[in-house]
Amino acid sequence: MGAIERDEERAKQHERTRRQNALEVTEDYVEAISDLIEERGEAKVTDLARHFGVAHVTVIRTVERLQEQKLVTKAPYKSIKLTRKGAAMAKASRERHQLVQDFLLALGVSEERAQADAEGIEHHVGRETLEAMQRFIESKNRG
Repeated sequence: MGAIERDEERAKQHERTRRQNALEVTEDYVEAISDLIEERGEAKVTDLARHFGVAHVTVIRTVERLQEQKLVTKAPYKSIKLTRKGAAMAKASRERHQLVQDFLLALGVSEERAQADAEGIEHHVGRETLEAMQRFIESKNRG
């Protein structure tokens, strides 16, 4: 493989990483919006900024992207609402997070560490891995 091919492959890898990072942010935001709505009855920009430890402008830009993807709705000076598509993504993300956390707990990882690690891992496991984790948990519970 020549230098040009290596550069092209690296560029493809970086593009995949950027897309994956964008998906992580999207999933984290819709999950946080869902949690805030459940806990407080609404999700506001200020709540999300505090939750993620970012500036309001960062949240506003992210929410605008979520609106473009039809995951949320937001009118000026109103709270953020999930669309059906956004609610489905939040539910799937929450379930995936819980499964990864349960798997780590089944391995003997402390609850605090399992929760923290699940937050990072949940975005990087495929369906096959999730199914294997579920089977492991079920077999451990039976045995």
